[in-house]
Amino acid sequence: MNEMELKYGCNPNQKPARIFMNNDGELPIRVLCGRPGYINLLDGLNGWQLVRELKAATGLPAATSFKHVSPAGAAVGLPLDETLAKIYWVDDMGALSPLASAYARARGADRMSSFGDFISLSDVCDVDTARLIKREVSDGVIAPGYEPEALEILKSKKNGAYCVIEIDPAYRPEPVERKQVFGVVFEQGRNELEINDELLGNVVTANKEIPTQALIDLKIALITLKYTQSNSVCYAKGGQAIGIGAGQQSRVHCTRLAGQKADNWYLRQSPQVLGLQFVDGIRRADRDNAIDVYIGDEYMDVLADGVWEKTFKVKPPVFTKEEKRAWLDQMTDVALGSDAFFPFGDNIERAHKSGVRYIAQPGGSVRDDNVIEACDKYGIAMAFTGIRLFHH
Repeated sequence: MNEMELKYGCNPNQKPARIFMNNDGELPIRVLCGRPGYINLLDGLNGWQLVRELKAATGLPAATSFKHVSPAGAAVGLPLDETLAKIYWVDDMGALSPLASAYARARGADRMSSFGDFISLSDVCDVDTARLIKREVSDGVIAPGYEPEALEILKSKKNGAYCVIEIDPAYRPEPVERKQVFGVVFEQGRNELEINDELLGNVVTANKEIPTQALIDLKIALITLKYTQSNSVCYAKGGQAIGIGAGQQSRVHCTRLAGQKADNWYLRQSPQVLGLQFVDGIRRADRDNAIDVYIGDEYMDVLADGVWEKTFKVKPPVFTKEEKRAWLDQMTDVALGSDAFFPFGDNIERAHKSGVRYIAQPGGSVRDDNVIEACDKYGIAMAFTGIRLFHH
């Protein structure tokens, strides 16, 4: 098949819409179920590139959760401990396969942003992963293949309308890519930069120690940024992105947004949040929203309005700013990647508040000395990659 007609483009008024190959080649995808839309395919094809690179860089199965052409989460298939299994709502599923663990991490890092996601998997989708996908609100999935039972599970989702796409893992695009904006054709060479240990070898700070796990996390952060709408910053820890700040005009706003998401990820592991008692039958999305409100500044309003009874069996005590800060001070060894240089040391000050110990960024600012000085102040190891990773 050389082309595929779509229902509409980004919005219902944008018709006609299709995807097609400019040459005589076949589309590298096959729709096994459902009818993917324009944005679904943008998410799926960008996500597939991300997980393919994560698998190549780490040797581990990888998954990503995409929303509006940026990842909400990305991860590799490391086992989940008891706490992570609980905050990702998979503690009732037993031991998960590595691929399912990767998706649980990718989906669980920022569950609010992942609501209604499009999933990309580096490996053939197994039954564990399909069972996990089946229970979440999602638009579709792309993978290089599906086990027969896994495919049947996915086909039953959304009354048979769930989008399931198979991609040819051997497909390689042309080295030059093009897109059209306002009738003008843009052309550029594809970004084929390989994110590897060599790229992280130029450590410019006094602390030059970047252990193996931190190198993995930095690669995860940079590969994630390669497919995130710029400007962007990514915090990573333990084999997954834990906070992604995408599409901001100011770099420090990227750092703050991603840092707040990383903080929320860690706050969800606190005894105060793990001890919340929800009313029976509460929906997963409502539970996620309630947790976000509880760890945010809106909980006082919820108490004042007296609506907590609709969510909790027992009224939770206020999670004070002092208690939150004391818990966050325990978060350490976080890695951070930036898709372009840090122009000021204020980014480092904010990153430090979220436990950042390792940084990878291009360098090249006229204030590099100020940024290095800020890292040295906190014992942070920072590598200059010399390579920018803008994505638009």
